[in-house]
Amino acid sequence: MMNNSFFSILPFLLAADLMIPFLLAPTYKGYSHLMQVMSVLGSSKAPLHSIYNIWLIIFGCTILVSLFQCYSIIAKTSNIISIILCSVIFIYAIGGCILSGFFSVGETKNLETVSAKIHGYGSVIGFLLLTLAPLLIGLYFFKISDGFLGVLSLICFILAIAFFVLFVMADKPNYKGTIIAFEGLWQRLSLLFMYCPIAILSLNITLRF
Repeated sequence: MMNNSFFSILPFLLAADLMIPFLLAPTYKGYSHLMQVMSVLGSSKAPLHSIYNIWLIIFGCTILVSLFQCYSIIAKTSNIISIILCSVIFIYAIGGCILSGFFSVGETKNLETVSAKIHGYGSVIGFLLLTLAPLLIGLYFFKISDGFLGVLSLICFILAIAFFVLFVMADKPNYKGTIIAFEGLWQRLSLLFMYCPIAILSLNITLRF
């Protein structure tokens, strides 16, 4: 029952992860949603950095608990998809959420401290692997003969990859002063399209089981 309850609220937690920065940002003078990544709100210079870091830890732990139900149900259709998908989300929960919450980062991508390095490497690995989640979820939906959700997940996969590429390119000197430099925007959009299929999967499984 505990796993069910955690998995059923996962869509709301995914939405909260995207919305919380908008609630905390007004307290951080000069912060730009377009230009700065969300993790900057967890830096020591942010007035409410403790709240954001605690949120990341809680969010990551909740994802880990919800994976128990996710794995067992998807494994009934495809053990391979279940293992890979849960591994991808597991690594994101650890690297992109829990470690990021314990080890804050500075205002820039310069990895000058041990904390920043742990945060930076954990986030990069977590985010990179999470881009595969929409693809794997799409394959799962095709396996259970739900073509509409399968196509929708694949569209999210393509968009997530596109925005992730823009996110990686954003801080390159050649793109300074251009729309590509909107690092914060591309991070949020890439996460949105990574999260959407996970939320849909959660709702689908919750309604069916």
